[in-house]
Amino acid sequence: MDLPTPVGRRPVPAYAGILLAAGEGRRFRASAGDEGADKLLAPLPDGRPVVLAAAEALRAVAAAVVIVLRPGRPALRDALARAQGCELIETIEAERGMGASLAAGARHLLARYDRGAEAVPHGVLVALGDMPWIAPDTLRAVCEAGLRHPIVAPACEGRRGHPVAFAWGLLPELAALDGDTGARALLQRHGVHELSCQDAGVLRDVDTVADLG
Repeated sequence: MDLPTPVGRRPVPAYAGILLAAGEGRRFRASAGDEGADKLLAPLPDGRPVVLAAAEALRAVAAAVVIVLRPGRPALRDALARAQGCELIETIEAERGMGASLAAGARHLLARYDRGAEAVPHGVLVALGDMPWIAPDTLRAVCEAGLRHPIVAPACEGRRGHPVAFAWGLLPELAALDGDTGARALLQRHGVHELSCQDAGVLRDVDTVADLG
């Protein structure tokens, strides 16, 4: 199944977004030869930091975006202050890995919408802060496919990538995650609909300085 074309003809289904931006980036620091280097703050050719580009792309399709950080990263918070419509949360639990970060974001969203002041989204779109090259049409198409499947991920050249869309009913399971395996257990339990695309951005992340080129 290929991505549908002009998605702008109909509204994107309502999704909240979780952007995971709490990783340590050890390989990037090693490749830069600088213990203070932060891949999420590295500038792209248009001058934007990697994490800001990823946040703005997610915000373009999500009604609300929660960005999960680990404490003690003021430069990252400052960069993300430019991301309109995004809420930053810090959690020491991020030290336990991606699963713990994702759980913190899921719990935050559950608490936010449990208050009843806002309509509950159809689902949540989980993206990574070091993946700024995903095309807007891909993000929209993943959301649209989420109307028919509980978990959706794009796949390019036979490889599954990001972001991953989860139905809202799966948020309690996301909120119970821990450790560094992300949502792998959920994907195995519920299955994943892979949406075929030609967007290499769903696989491309920033791991070393060379990846910025």
